[in-house]
Amino acid sequence: MSRFRPSARRRRRWRLLLTGGLALLLFVLLGTVAIPHPLPLRWQNPEETAYMEHRVRQADAEGRTLEIEHRWVPLEQISSNLEQAVIVAEDHRFREHRGVDWNAVAEEVRYEGGRPVTWWNPDDLRALWAATLYYWENRHDIRGRSTISQQLARNLYLSPERSTLRKAREVLVARRLERYFSKDRILELYLNVAEWGPGIFGAEAAARTYFGKSAAELSLEEAAALAATLPHPLTSNPRDNPGRMAWRRELILERLQGPDEEPEPIPLPDPVPTPEPGPP
Repeated sequence: MSRFRPSARRRRRWRLLLTGGLALLLFVLLGTVAIPHPLPLRWQNPEETAYMEHRVRQADAEGRTLEIEHRWVPLEQISSNLEQAVIVAEDHRFREHRGVDWNAVAEEVRYEGGRPVTWWNPDDLRALWAATLYYWENRHDIRGRSTISQQLARNLYLSPERSTLRKAREVLVARRLERYFSKDRILELYLNVAEWGPGIFGAEAAARTYFGKSAAELSLEEAAALAATLPHPLTSNPRDNPGRMAWRRELILERLQGPDEEPEPIPLPDPVPTPEPGPP
């Protein structure tokens, strides 16, 4: 009598289920122990972020000295042109979601069930399983659509590395940000800590570096240029390789000046290698 041996496909699914269960447990532990709590930011503004520290360490390892340019300004001293351009470019449902744009996530992993998931609906569960498999098999290629809240979480506490663990931590912090802060405070924090070029952090530093004016004075075209810089600020900005971000700036301007309707997300440019640093 031969022993039953599960098929390779079934074994793979069981491994995936076990991995998912362990990941969920780790996710919960990280949410309660290992992630900094953003609540103090309700009363104080961050003077430095994990991204700033990461860039300084990166420069030190390459034998360079990196000076951080950063100047905090309140939201009312940042042009509404930049607020609108960043929301259009990075997170057009910013005012609607609670930290994670689940509609965008569903599109990325090709989830075709009901939204939200009905847990007792077999069709939704099958669609969720298919989406989980798709993500696992293509996790290195999926670029994702991080919300402004997720990007803020990453800038404040995490790093540019791409991993499932970092993404889980990013989601947890983003949810906390949405729980404790207003949308305007989240936007204020983001615009003041976002990376806009080598050593350039925050809208005020970016406006003065690239356009010689304050963030309050940015025109619509200048704001669109800064918003177009966000995906790859080290390799494509108004000073370094401006032509590469120009096509995205034009898309943002078109969206800002176009009809008020549900837009498609503006595509990201393909990443390019960070240029080799010059002599120290």
